[in-house]
Amino acid sequence: MVIVPMDKNNKISAMHWLVNMTGSICTYSLIDRNQYKRVTMIRELASIVLVFTAINFSSRATPSEEVLIFPFPQEMRLTGEVFSLDQSNVIIVPEKPSDNDLFLARFLVRELSDKYGKAIEIRSVREIPSDKKVILIGTYDNYLVSAYASNQSINLNAQSPGPEGYVMNITSNVILIGGSDDQGAFYGLQSLRQLIANGNGENVPGMSVRDWPRMPFRGIRLYVPGPDNMPFFKRFLRDFMGLYKFNKVILELNCMRLDRHPEVNAGWVEFSKYMKYTRSNSTEGIRGEVKNSSHYDAGDGQIIEKDDVKEIVRIAKENFIEVIPEIPSLTHGYYLLTRHPELAEYPGDYWPDTYCPSNPGSYQLTFDVYDEYIEVIDPKMIHIGHDEWWGAPIDVCPNCKGGDYSELFAQDINKIYKYLDDKGIKTAMWGDYLLESVRNKGPQNRVSSTGVKYQTPGALPPALVKSQIPKDILIFNWFWVDQKKEKELHELGFTQIFGNFKPNISAWDQRLTDINVIGGAPSSWAATNEFNIGKDLLLDFLGCANLLWSSHTISGDDLQEIIWRLVPTVRHDLSGKLAPSKDGDPIVPVDISTHFNFTQQSDFYDPRLDQLGTGTFKTQNILFDVPDLSGKIKPIIAVAARGRGIGPALPTAINAIQINEDVSSLIFLHATAQQAANQKAYFNIADFFDSSDLIGWYEVVYEDGYKIVVPLQYG
Repeated sequence: MVIVPMDKNNKISAMHWLVNMTGSICTYSLIDRNQYKRVTMIRELASIVLVFTAINFSSRATPSEEVLIFPFPQEMRLTGEVFSLDQSNVIIVPEKPSDNDLFLARFLVRELSDKYGKAIEIRSVREIPSDKKVILIGTYDNYLVSAYASNQSINLNAQSPGPEGYVMNITSNVILIGGSDDQGAFYGLQSLRQLIANGNGENVPGMSVRDWPRMPFRGIRLYVPGPDNMPFFKRFLRDFMGLYKFNKVILELNCMRLDRHPEVNAGWVEFSKYMKYTRSNSTEGIRGEVKNSSHYDAGDGQIIEKDDVKEIVRIAKENFIEVIPEIPSLTHGYYLLTRHPELAEYPGDYWPDTYCPSNPGSYQLTFDVYDEYIEVIDPKMIHIGHDEWWGAPIDVCPNCKGGDYSELFAQDINKIYKYLDDKGIKTAMWGDYLLESVRNKGPQNRVSSTGVKYQTPGALPPALVKSQIPKDILIFNWFWVDQKKEKELHELGFTQIFGNFKPNISAWDQRLTDINVIGGAPSSWAATNEFNIGKDLLLDFLGCANLLWSSHTISGDDLQEIIWRLVPTVRHDLSGKLAPSKDGDPIVPVDISTHFNFTQQSDFYDPRLDQLGTGTFKTQNILFDVPDLSGKIKPIIAVAARGRGIGPALPTAINAIQINEDVSSLIFLHATAQQAANQKAYFNIADFFDSSDLIGWYEVVYEDGYKIVVPLQYG
């Protein structure tokens, strides 16, 4: 379904539906339920887009058809009561409220006012009023919360449900959210936000909930956003990470304004422009040696002001999210070395990415940069990178030649570890070079793109890891597909989280009992913006949210169905825009039956239209009518692209669907007969828009000839 807002004040004269001549297909299909399985297809096949007709708005789906709270609470019982939301409700706080009491109350006031048009009063009281329907949110030591919990025989204290845990009790007259701590009260509010959204701001179902997190480390790893995407990222922290109970954001930072080293900023901009204009994702060494991925879309290739980074930290903290800066060192050092080639491990490399660990100047520069980030962020932990250590061949650096690369790697880690430890900051890093089973034993033989043979480092020997690498470094394990490897890390004495985490991890419940793992973090490896996250990552992010919080593990098929239902709400929250179709105006059907053009004899590959149902269908609470014509004509408009091979005998466009009204939006029900190709955004950094198949577009034509073009593509 596509919602198209209208910007002009004149009438829409006609609507055109066109397809791009690419032979591509969108996977958001209302026919194929495997819409989240990424596939590629034979490019010669042509796309079929089916457009249906709409009828009037309907009531919301019943609670049994919806996900009430996500991630799933540990314990939840529905009572059948309903709390009606209206402006006679009051949010009550103690006579001397804590800062967190007021923060939670004001958070809810903002939510109800901005999204649902309900202005609800915050009232300081000595005791819970009996003549009002009230909402009460706070920790167990809020005397209003403790009094009500005691009266209702609700067990609530610091130990029950426990750290970050909450209870929620909803009757027809009272909504109670009580936290074992401030975080718990906050997460209870997030569950209430979801319930309010499910009831469209009108009512909340009665229930009893006891909830607490399964894992203490619930993170997402991504790049710092660029200046234009800062407003989006604030919504992402508040209306996605906070809402779905994440508590860590690992933010790769290589482009903040540096007062002490402006040349580093200038070099980053120069490097990013080069990569973008050459449409490259990585560079090569002097003789064609393979190099690290560049990460040049961090910050959208721009410089981020310190005030913007401070604001990210402030909003994250407000939503109980710890910012863990990932500041690459040793490897992925393009941002450091573009204007400091004298520190490069590979002399003469035009775009060096690995500094020389034998040069004291490398650490003088690195620690200067670290200090500025530390001053701005005041982090408890810093992620130091140290993955993909192949940007410079062995024995080309005159300072390191003849040395033991394993010793150099260990010494580098220890220098940084000590520097941070002296400041009271914990260290995290990627763990691939700590295991020979991941990066192999001894130097690795390679051949460059020009045919030159050379060597790069392999992993550190186990004995050296045991003796020289501090065991309180938190290891990010991205190689968790093989359970043997996580056990190796465990046996070496490390605590780990699953990095690059995905919800398709096998034997999840069993694995947690075998090793010292404290959580996980799915990753984004492309610029941080709504398009990339919405297109590629919602399944990973939301699926991992449930694994990390809830003990109720979801099967893959069920998870797809759940995320499909959540997507419209998530995309709305991340866009920050209210769709005109949701403003309460009546929805008027448009009869498009005169354009139905698909017959059983249409010549194309099988889209299984014999299985297409008829009657009334509901999506996002809008009813669409697919009539049973009881004849050879199917109740659809079908258009198709011609691929390089044969294509269906269908038109490539349907023109002039007459509207002739001044409307706020147009709503379509459409589907595709086949799935599309979706390339992950990090494979095409220079053009994110082109990373998923364009299946076609709508043209909205106004009576004065003005057009709005709305592209349709995967995600």
